[in-house]
Amino acid sequence: MVNVEQLKYSVNRMAVEQVREAVLELRLDGLVTEGKTPFNKIHFNTCFAEIEALFQRAGYHRALDVVGYQGLMYALYDPGRWEAVDVLRWLKEFTEAAATRAG
Repeated sequence: MVNVEQLKYSVNRMAVEQVREAVLELRLDGLVTEGKTPFNKIHFNTCFAEIEALFQRAGYHRALDVVGYQGLMYALYDPGRWEAVDVLRWLKEFTEAAATRAG
């Protein structure tokens, strides 16, 4: 089991290239889903300030926020462009559509 300090250390040492795809998505859409970020929900629960700093080092200087849908999926988004409730609705639809395609 990784402790909080180890999580923060790993995020602080992460290369900016690892978040480049997410930065591009945020610049285009202001929204990026779990599959395009190198983080999981544990990171967001314990290391959000470090994640924001990493995105700033990668060139994304806007505010960030994160929302999850029933522990199944999360999205990182720009709160200047999206309302949390809209992101949650989008995640719900995205997750249900993916479940329909899989099932």
